[in-house]
Amino acid sequence: MRHFRGVQRGPSLDFRVAGDLAISDVARVFGLRTSAIRYYEQIGILLPAMRKNGQRRYDNSVLFRLAVVQRARETGFTLEEIRELFFGFPPGTPPPKRWHQLSQRKIAELRDRMKRLKLMETLLRRVEDCRCDALDECGEKLLRQGSR
Repeated sequence: MRHFRGVQRGPSLDFRVAGDLAISDVARVFGLRTSAIRYYEQIGILLPAMRKNGQRRYDNSVLFRLAVVQRARETGFTLEEIRELFFGFPPGTPPPKRWHQLSQRKIAELRDRMKRLKLMETLLRRVEDCRCDALDECGEKLLRQGSR
């Protein structure tokens, strides 16, 4: 595992980090580009960094927030949904309630997507067995059949 500034890259992070991380250090922990960190700041997912000699400097809290962002991205949440996770609930709403509400919506979305994918697979199997001599003939047959 790689170490830098007391931060270990791998399954478990060592949080005995100096509270003064450069943007490149933060990006490296999560395998991100520094531009992604700046973008997250720009859209409000990350709080603006402190500045030291004109350079962004972060404390440990940015690592914790980015761990949540990373997990949310891995589970298919959009950046807008991640913003909702952080800011779309009344103050004091516990994390389990936030995750539950957004997860239920995402699961329903995934189920709909899986249904559409299954239908696409069925349609692809049908056209895979095409016996037409020309695409116009395919079109004619498709119009006669409707969207069965």
